[in-house]
Amino acid sequence: MKLLSELINSLGPSGYEDNVRAIIKKEITPYVDEIKTDKMGNLIARKRGKGQKLMLAAHMDEIGAMVKAISERGFLNISRIGGIEPISLIGLRVNILRGNKVICKGVISFKELHDDLEMPEAIPKIEDIYVDIGLELNALKRKVKIGDYIVPDADFDFLGDKNIISGKALDDRIGCYALIQAAKKLKKSPLDIYFVFTVQEEIGLYGAKTSVYDINPDFAIAVDTTISKDGSIKEHKLGHGPFLTVKDSELISNAKLNEHIKNLAKKNKIKIQLEVEDTGTTDATNIMLHKGGVPATVISVGIRNIHSTISIAHYQDIVKTIELLLLVMENPPRLK
Repeated sequence: MKLLSELINSLGPSGYEDNVRAIIKKEITPYVDEIKTDKMGNLIARKRGKGQKLMLAAHMDEIGAMVKAISERGFLNISRIGGIEPISLIGLRVNILRGNKVICKGVISFKELHDDLEMPEAIPKIEDIYVDIGLELNALKRKVKIGDYIVPDADFDFLGDKNIISGKALDDRIGCYALIQAAKKLKKSPLDIYFVFTVQEEIGLYGAKTSVYDINPDFAIAVDTTISKDGSIKEHKLGHGPFLTVKDSELISNAKLNEHIKNLAKKNKIKIQLEVEDTGTTDATNIMLHKGGVPATVISVGIRNIHSTISIAHYQDIVKTIELLLLVMENPPRLK
């Protein structure tokens, strides 16, 4: 759990994934044959093989915000990074980040609810909320600059027993952790495997779009997180195994690849949950569209409160995701 905790606690909003990349590079380097950081900032680790090229992608970045302006009232106006809902930010303690350094902490605030009797029915917009760091205007301007990053101050922790974990950035440090562990555990594979830790997924899947050109994979799997759906679909639950995407808002997964993964899971008694979704997508979407097309799918860990400041996951779902990835690497599909 130490590595997972370190990844989750690391501060890495879209566009500044340096802290996360440093952790991953240190962990995975002894277990791969080649490793490099491309111009975009993606970390690409390769385990050489003579067979088909497999691209496994997990994104390093997390949702957050950026300082947009400093108001004359002495507060920070913000611009969001990724699909974070303003209502989930209210009352949150945050870190103001510049480079590798947390320069100060703050609290995200909104007009006091008791100031307006109608306010409980209002849905706040991003322009309605602000960060209060407890300084007067002149001191604030000396401390904070436009363009500084804002990330949740919400460390890794356990809920209930030791299998239920919580924290910020589970999306997608869980995927990063799964790829690292899979690289460590893999003994032998006929495939030429690329473990790709992408940047800027949360704002447009950009790291996947550029890194796939460097690899030209024969097939690909994005490893990400998804909505657990415990409350709406009774068959979908934390602790019931990883999700295999059939469809999301931008991707229809390769049917042959999915069938192969389902057969491997069934044969090895790994529970999986099938996902058909109308919203959201992953790095697999941009990978799939490379050149003449790449057979692709997504294996995800279900989490509660996705794209909020603190999410919840079941550790055994992560364990089973790693096992499933190993099975695919050891038993590649025939897709032609």
